[in-house]
Amino acid sequence: MIWQAWTGVGLESCRVTGSDRVSVESVALGVEAGHPWALRYTLRCDAGWRVRELAVTSLGGDDGTLALAADGSGRWTGAGGERLAALDGCLDVDLSSTAFTNTLPIRRLGLVPGWSEEITVAYVTVPGLAVSVARQRYHCLAWGPDGGRYRFEDPVTGFTADIDVDGDGLVIEYPHVARRVWSR
Repeated sequence: MIWQAWTGVGLESCRVTGSDRVSVESVALGVEAGHPWALRYTLRCDAGWRVRELAVTSLGGDDGTLALAADGSGRWTGAGGERLAALDGCLDVDLSSTAFTNTLPIRRLGLVPGWSEEITVAYVTVPGLAVSVARQRYHCLAWGPDGGRYRFEDPVTGFTADIDVDGDGLVIEYPHVARRVWSR
């Protein structure tokens, strides 16, 4: 699928495969504060949509690479195998440049209409590839075989958006962030 930025310059081409283990390969590019950036990322999840690996490579920039691995129960390690205790408890990642990573908690949590859950995620800023912990809340507003709607909330900043997803939980429209312009 392909998403474009809601406003400004930004585009992402993403391929999702697998059922027992989910694999994601994506290339994204955009302009942030007047500076262009481009990256490639791969993401691997287990059958429960818990992140197991994330690799991000900056294309043509100074950001370098980022590699994270998780055990599926909230323990993380870096590229050299060092434990990243600051990320303890995070089951998902959120790349600031992509609408795709919202699919991870939507699929993993399996919320039904009226249910909500606050989670912590390993948040990766793009550009820069800095990793921090962020709190987020997902509230299922509607769900059916053709898709649904989730309210995303950032309890720290107060940002809120109602995200429309297809029947696979993949983002169709994320107001003020991105909209899907092509899907197979």
